[in-house]
Amino acid sequence: MLASPAALAQGKKPAAAAPAKAGDNKKAADNKKQSPKEIELEDEAADGPVTAGQMTEEAAQAKRLFDAERWSEAALILKRVVDGETGDDDGNKQIAQYHLAIALYRLQFYQASYAIFSEIADKPNHLKFNETLLWLSKLATQLPEPADIIERVGKYKTEQVARFNNPQQRDLYWQLNYLLGRYKYRNRNYDEAISLFDKVDPKSKYFVQGQFFSGISNVQLRKSVPAVKSFQKIVQALEEGVEGVEDEDRMRDLAFLSMARTYYSASVRLDDNNVPKIDGNKLSAAVKYWNRVDVASEYWLDALFEQSWAYFMAGDYPHALGNIHTIESPYFPNAFYPEADILKAVISFTICQYEDATTIVARMRKRYEPIKKELEAILNRFKGEDAEQKFFEFLKDVRAGKAALSPVVKPIVENALSDRQLLRNLEYVRVLDEEDARFKKAPAAFKNSPIGGDVTDALNLARDLAIRNAGTLARERYQRYLDELNEHLRDASKILIDITAAERNKLDQEVVSGQLTKEESLVFGRVTPDDEHVLWPFNGEYWRDELGFYRQVVTSKCGK
Repeated sequence: MLASPAALAQGKKPAAAAPAKAGDNKKAADNKKQSPKEIELEDEAADGPVTAGQMTEEAAQAKRLFDAERWSEAALILKRVVDGETGDDDGNKQIAQYHLAIALYRLQFYQASYAIFSEIADKPNHLKFNETLLWLSKLATQLPEPADIIERVGKYKTEQVARFNNPQQRDLYWQLNYLLGRYKYRNRNYDEAISLFDKVDPKSKYFVQGQFFSGISNVQLRKSVPAVKSFQKIVQALEEGVEGVEDEDRMRDLAFLSMARTYYSASVRLDDNNVPKIDGNKLSAAVKYWNRVDVASEYWLDALFEQSWAYFMAGDYPHALGNIHTIESPYFPNAFYPEADILKAVISFTICQYEDATTIVARMRKRYEPIKKELEAILNRFKGEDAEQKFFEFLKDVRAGKAALSPVVKPIVENALSDRQLLRNLEYVRVLDEEDARFKKAPAAFKNSPIGGDVTDALNLARDLAIRNAGTLARERYQRYLDELNEHLRDASKILIDITAAERNKLDQEVVSGQLTKEESLVFGRVTPDDEHVLWPFNGEYWRDELGFYRQVVTSKCGK
């Protein structure tokens, strides 16, 4: 039984035409030029393109107010133009809609502005469709990622993005390539995504993020060499002082972790008999990059544990068990690695220490079975109507430390609900609440107007959706933790079955042939210190500077 480290991603139907009546063919031919063209019910042509004629005096007044940057007053009249109350033609209505979105942006009502720009982005024939791309890029810096501006940028083509490839708008051009690349990545168009990320210049603040997603895209395409090159570019850019990167240390460690995972995945291949074959060079490279993850990093324990699997695959059991010894130290009381017990049991089984393996499995089950039941009981509280809303409130309580959880499961649940995507959803709700607070301070004439009603509707709709999405995502993260724990417990049961078979000498010949003979060394992990190192036997007391350097002497009983 083997495990590997964690891996790192509408067409419309045309309306049917009515059949021609018998005898109408000649008449249809005679009047062919005069016959109206059939329009599909959902055809974009029904919405445009249009032209703008002479605007009404009221629309002209709105434009003057807009040009004078009197945003609130302009918005009140622009709303009337958009709603058709001024009698302006469709072209001027579209221009007024575009200006209304800009006015709301200037008033810092970003969600309401985004709601209007979203409508425009859905209509390629809109007079201001191309110009809207610029404002979507601005909104992407004001609203968190869960606002899903990437989806709207995905409405545009690379040729439309290319319009910004000029000296004055080069930063915007790089940003839009990154956003469009994210859209392609989301939709599993990995080759297109990579091509777009490659257009993001190293001078761009989006370069590091773009290279990360480029690397993951190559991983998805099973192209390990270009994947590693992308991750290496991240490290190089950070060393060269690239600007605008949030949390540089984290991105550097994430690049090292990603390179290690990529090399590890590439090092293990199954032959025709489904037996793992190991590429030692790639496995060594994986270990090297895991070692480069900083000890202060949030990813250090993950790197240490994943590295232990690589050591196991290389037959270096002392290193593997030494890493687990570090993870289980009291310095990391909230660490949750049930799979560590699986690895320890597998190692014991591999070296024919069946009694030890059985003991490890028994202890694991005794520890984690009650945790599993408690996690399931908590999850069962959030069923039925408004489950997403309830789980969102639970998420907030967990993040605030107010959730009613036992000391045993509290750190587990906190870990399950702490990933950055979840936190971005919480941030989006907070941003919407701040915008709502700004709106409530607006003049009464604006708040009580039709455009004020639109702002309220946009905020309420976005907030409701954000809460449902955050609650759904949090529940999925929680369920994933629970599923993984169940899987590890099932793996433990499988180990017991294998132990029983081994003790009865009923192992498959393939497994038996892979065990050590008595002529081979039966002891692993003897350490001979040199002039620069000291051998310090573990006496039950952990020292911080020893973390990550433990080795465990292992004795095999196979072959006797």
